[in-house]
Amino acid sequence: MRAICLISGGIDSPVAAYQMAQRGVEVLLLHMDNSPYSDETALQKVMEIREALQLATGTNIKLYVAPHGRNQEMFALNCRKGFQCVLCKRMMLMVAKAVAERLSAEAIITGESLGQVASQTLHNLRAESLGLDFLVLRPLIGMDKIEIEAIAKRIGTYEISTRSPSTCKIVPAKPVTMAKVDRLLNEESKVDMNEMVAFTAGHVAEIKDPHT
Repeated sequence: MRAICLISGGIDSPVAAYQMAQRGVEVLLLHMDNSPYSDETALQKVMEIREALQLATGTNIKLYVAPHGRNQEMFALNCRKGFQCVLCKRMMLMVAKAVAERLSAEAIITGESLGQVASQTLHNLRAESLGLDFLVLRPLIGMDKIEIEAIAKRIGTYEISTRSPSTCKIVPAKPVTMAKVDRLLNEESKVDMNEMVAFTAGHVAEIKDPHT
């Protein structure tokens, strides 16, 4: 089985990728480049995390990058501020699905842990996956931060992830934590989601491993 894993420079998603690789899944990493709304070192961290994961799993792992800053800007300009994080994650899942279909992957992997941040409440997880019609694997969903960090330390990604922690500069002061489907769809109607997905997926680039 092949799956696309949404990977950030944080602690959780590398652990999710590792967990699924240990289950025999061929993991392809997809990093949503949030610039100019993220630290410029974010991609470098993800490249180092890829190296650590390859060492931990004993496999070669492909890394792809998609431009996401344009999407963030369009949401910020056209939609209610509180929905920024939910719309962001929804767009990530939709792009991941498009990339998965292109690369013959059968699922999406995320590093979500229930209730850890605003976009990971039960209400928001349901809203974000609305109509996706694609398998989403969340291997960390019932784990707490201590458990996740212990695995990250063991596989060598924790130190990388916690070095100059990446923060999103467009997160609203009061993000929605209980997104209602009808209100989410109303916000989506203010932008062209299909065009945004097509543009982003059409500009995905593979980052070659310099050591291979």
